[in-house]
Amino acid sequence: MTETHVPADTIRSIFSAAMTQMYRDEVPRYQEMTRIVGEIDGEALARDPALEARLRRSGAFDLIGVERHGAIRVGRPEELAGLRRLFTVMGMYPVGYYDLTPAGVPVHSTCFRPVETESIRRCPFRIFTSLLRPELIEGEDLRREAQEILARRRIFTPRCLHLIEIFEANGGLGEALAIEFVHEALHTFRWRGEATVTAGVYEAYRKAHPLVADVVCFHGPHINHLTLPTLDIDAVQKALAERGLDPKSIVEGPPQRKFPILLRQTSFKAIAEPVRFAGRDAARGEHRARFGEIEQRGAALTAKGRALYDRLLAETLAANPPRDGAITDYRAELERRFVAFPDDAATLRAQGLAFFRYAPGENRSATGDAETLLREGALIAEPITYEDFLPVSAAGIFQSNLGEGGRRELSASANREAFEHALGTKVADETAIYAHEEKSSLERALAVLGQRSPMAENAGR
Repeated sequence: MTETHVPADTIRSIFSAAMTQMYRDEVPRYQEMTRIVGEIDGEALARDPALEARLRRSGAFDLIGVERHGAIRVGRPEELAGLRRLFTVMGMYPVGYYDLTPAGVPVHSTCFRPVETESIRRCPFRIFTSLLRPELIEGEDLRREAQEILARRRIFTPRCLHLIEIFEANGGLGEALAIEFVHEALHTFRWRGEATVTAGVYEAYRKAHPLVADVVCFHGPHINHLTLPTLDIDAVQKALAERGLDPKSIVEGPPQRKFPILLRQTSFKAIAEPVRFAGRDAARGEHRARFGEIEQRGAALTAKGRALYDRLLAETLAANPPRDGAITDYRAELERRFVAFPDDAATLRAQGLAFFRYAPGENRSATGDAETLLREGALIAEPITYEDFLPVSAAGIFQSNLGEGGRRELSASANREAFEHALGTKVADETAIYAHEEKSSLERALAVLGQRSPMAENAGR
């Protein structure tokens, strides 16, 4: 009799909970951030009684305070391909390609995440994963040595690899093996406080770029941050500063709005952690790379909406980049530019700027096209939450936690083909995922209402 396989969503939930506990133990400041976010979210719910109803209707209420994502960095194509296999066990697949080199960060990235709506509701956890581009390391000797150092390490335990093979051969894992898999997988992401190189080698890579040192000089892709969602990121940003958690200077992403869009992020800056270096002298020092992040998500934008967002953000950055001493000017410029972006659901939907999920309403007697059904209350349109990332924002978070050394001019272009070759598969197009969800939800809702679906062909703009 074949043992029942544990659902991937369940394995992901167990892994997420275990990683959260591990990170909270490793980074006590993250626990303080968690308390602050909990207080702010409680105040937001008390201030807006309708908020809880909206969150329950969307399925998001039970996810308050549940980590949304973490981030890691790897050094070799083989490591990236191995992570793809590992995350598949947990129902996480590569979505989106992100080139961070325009912001001076020598990596390109994807996000391993669940893709089905119900899977996200069961456990939204995902991992933003970056691959080092060694060709961007300054100095031929450093580049060659980095590749030699990385070639010697193994980021997965032998047992973890064997359990992945069992999963791939059998199409799943039983309960005992699933629990063991989570235990073994955690070793890949654990902070050890030990470098694989001498202090001198570490310092050479830190001077070249702090992120390169973080990737090259340690045993594996230790989790460099976890991220909590919040209902009021601006209040959290203020509270972090008031309680001495040293937040980054700005909230990345769009400005505060009545109708949230895409993703807003902030973090407390990376902590200094003790490190023991390799070598006969076993020198000791410190390393800064790990921090806590907060996010607030809004509606996913269509290609048209994203083009408008990218243009307004680019204009803001060109006119008033967020420099020390000029943060107020940047915020004012951002708000001024984004006046051009509609700030209500009806306009965003009418102009095809955001994606919406449709459901049958209470009025089941109305007839007509989809627009009529919406006006009559026969159809309900709710924004689809953006589940992905923004390259400029991700780079901004990275830079603020790498110090001034994290800002470099890199003359490089995106190389999606090389990234996908290393990954061993193509990354999914996030916009296509939202378009499919919008279109299929409309078709299902109209079928329940006994209506034809002329608008479904145009949904997912």
